[in-house]
Amino acid sequence: MAKVVMLTFDVEEDCPPFAETRRGMEEGLPKVMDVLEEFKIRGTFLFTGRIAEEFPELAERAGKKHELGCHGLEHERFDRLSHEEARRRLAEAREILSRFGDVTSFRAPNFQFPDKYYRILADLGFKVDSSKARHKGWRGGVAEIDGVLEVPATTTSIVTRLPWRLQERFHRGFESPIVYIFHPWEFVRMPRRLRPDCWFGTGEGALEKLRALIEFHLEGGARFMTLREFYGKYQKLKRG
Repeated sequence: MAKVVMLTFDVEEDCPPFAETRRGMEEGLPKVMDVLEEFKIRGTFLFTGRIAEEFPELAERAGKKHELGCHGLEHERFDRLSHEEARRRLAEAREILSRFGDVTSFRAPNFQFPDKYYRILADLGFKVDSSKARHKGWRGGVAEIDGVLEVPATTTSIVTRLPWRLQERFHRGFESPIVYIFHPWEFVRMPRRLRPDCWFGTGEGALEKLRALIEFHLEGGARFMTLREFYGKYQKLKRG
């Protein structure tokens, strides 16, 4: 059976909270979208509400040519918010993003999202979440949590910035569905005054490695999907 691969992008300011620039949006994200569209692949672009307001043309492009999802309102830590404040911010973010497309997918910043808040997602119309992560210790696989389908991230984005010969062996071992995480700022050269994980492997080389990753999975017969498309497939299989 062909592996399912999902390319997901957390669309935010540059390496928050360590930088306040927007080079990833200004330079990186358009190049990333160009690459995916060249291969006729649709990615899932999870925007914060505020970034969508700042870069409406990119949010609109994501909504029309890819999948537009939610990454919070201002890249906040939801595990530090009250239930009421979490709901308020999610509702506002979804209202903003819905101006640019149908929004059904969510990922919490820093992969921090309490299980008790999944009901908020369901109540607001979110269908699929990717806030759990295998590299953060999640062992449950794809699962339903309070009416929301959890599709966990497979690996940290540091892996996809390693030299290709090193990272290729990881890709061969990943089990389907494979959910990759990227950020627009990874595709511009970030300054070394930031934390090492903010600048390591960033720049044009990261774009070349994204191409190599896509070609690797295409040659292996993988099927690329968005989170929303995977949700649809899951529901069909569930109905039998």
